[in-house]
Amino acid sequence: MIFCNLEIQMSHQIHTKILAGVFAGATVLFLSAAAFAEETPAEKVDAVAAKKLARADHCLRCHAIGRKKEGPSYQAIAYKYKDHPDAQEKLVKHITSGEDMVKLSDGHKEQHKFDQKTSPEQINNLVRWILAQ
Repeated sequence: MIFCNLEIQMSHQIHTKILAGVFAGATVLFLSAAAFAEETPAEKVDAVAAKKLARADHCLRCHAIGRKKEGPSYQAIAYKYKDHPDAQEKLVKHITSGEDMVKLSDGHKEQHKFDQKTSPEQINNLVRWILAQ
């Protein structure tokens, strides 16, 4: 009987340690995920404003979110720049500089178009939205 109680007590201690370890691991995982999920104000995206700008500046004539049109899809762009730390800067420059020529399906090239009156904040929001696809 004493041996049986000792075995039950040890089994209970082992289960307690295992549960404590699982709980600690889950807590660390949860807190890590929460830390990565938080956005700083500079990274927040106003998706409604970005879509509205994309429509107003006629971006959606050549681009779509999930499929290729004249230009690459926004998902393809996000994938291409996924691990590029300077992706935001490169895309803002591409959109706004007028230096980059884009080749259209009929073979001719033209400057990448955008409305010159669009504010830098709007462009940055649009690019963050594209990169979030």
